[in-house]
Amino acid sequence: MLLRSSNRNAATMDAIIDNPNVRRIAGMQSKLLHTIAPKQGLYYRETLDKLIESQPELKRNVQNSDFTCLSVNLGPHTICVDHTDCVNLATGLCAITALGNFDPKKGGHLILWELRLMLEFPPGATMLILSALLRHSNVPIQPKEERVSITQYTAGGIFRWVENGFRRNLDCAPLENPEQDGQDRWERGLDRFDRSL
Repeated sequence: MLLRSSNRNAATMDAIIDNPNVRRIAGMQSKLLHTIAPKQGLYYRETLDKLIESQPELKRNVQNSDFTCLSVNLGPHTICVDHTDCVNLATGLCAITALGNFDPKKGGHLILWELRLMLEFPPGATMLILSALLRHSNVPIQPKEERVSITQYTAGGIFRWVENGFRRNLDCAPLENPEQDGQDRWERGLDRFDRSL
């Protein structure tokens, strides 16, 4: 697997990822990325393909997904507190699918703080958000209700690692220091979104 929280959790994660419903959701999240932001989806796919080609011992968490990370929040009352996912690709999208048995009119809403939006987030719905840039959280659900979530994302460090020729920023020569490429990298990130939407 590309990423594991620990060897202790490997058997549990394998059982979750081997579940056909989880694989179906993960594949659908990846397809949504490619549908909503095709250039972004291609960037994710090409980066992951290059990474796996350079390190054959790695494999995708889910065969039909171009995200490198998959988190399953088993609840039973899963919500997230106000946060940003600062290690995710800054211009990248994070896919979140809400599942469970709860009334989306009374709880589970997704709050995007900077946009001043509170969106109903019913069971079975998927949202893609700029989780590294937008502070987000969920409204608690009602007592005796259940909510779980499946989230996929890719850390910005993976993209930098591949773009640096499989080296850390620190290991690059001063003239090729990617830190000096920050503005250009940001502009390339914005160019991966269709501005006509």
